[in-house]
Amino acid sequence: MSGGIQKNVLSEICLYYGDVKMPKNFSIDREILKKFILSFGLTKDKFMFNREWDKLNTYVKDYMNVEHNYIVANKNTWGTTYKPNERSDNLLEADPVDLKNSPDFTFLYGVDVKDCIITIYYDDNRRKNRNWEIPLKNNGFVMFPSTCMYYLNNKQKNSLNFIQTITYEFK
Repeated sequence: MSGGIQKNVLSEICLYYGDVKMPKNFSIDREILKKFILSFGLTKDKFMFNREWDKLNTYVKDYMNVEHNYIVANKNTWGTTYKPNERSDNLLEADPVDLKNSPDFTFLYGVDVKDCIITIYYDDNRRKNRNWEIPLKNNGFVMFPSTCMYYLNNKQKNSLNFIQTITYEFK
């Protein structure tokens, strides 16, 4: 190429979001996931494997491989409940002093949610501390780099919100 202006993208922050669209007859029974999240919250045990979680996890891994050519592996998983009008603390899944052993992606899945907003913080070169808000709905997901700080806000007044979190690393 002679002359002209060249462009090369050195870095970008990708956010993935949408609905989990399972094949016919393979839908995720969110009530079972909800029960597992409640059980996990009460016992504080390690999150136990269940078939519905496995369907969700397989969907994410296949989606990232087929649609974006990323091979990802599980790092950690847990379920969380948020009380009405509860806002989480600021959360960061990557450990800034141990990035090598930190997850690459954070995946949030709406198991049973109503009026839930996720706020994700990011830097855009010298424009620091920018944020992006996205609603999380039932059977919806948001996936973003684990180096982005975020928080969840349960804005409604009547019920708990149930969210499944899975972290992934590149392989």
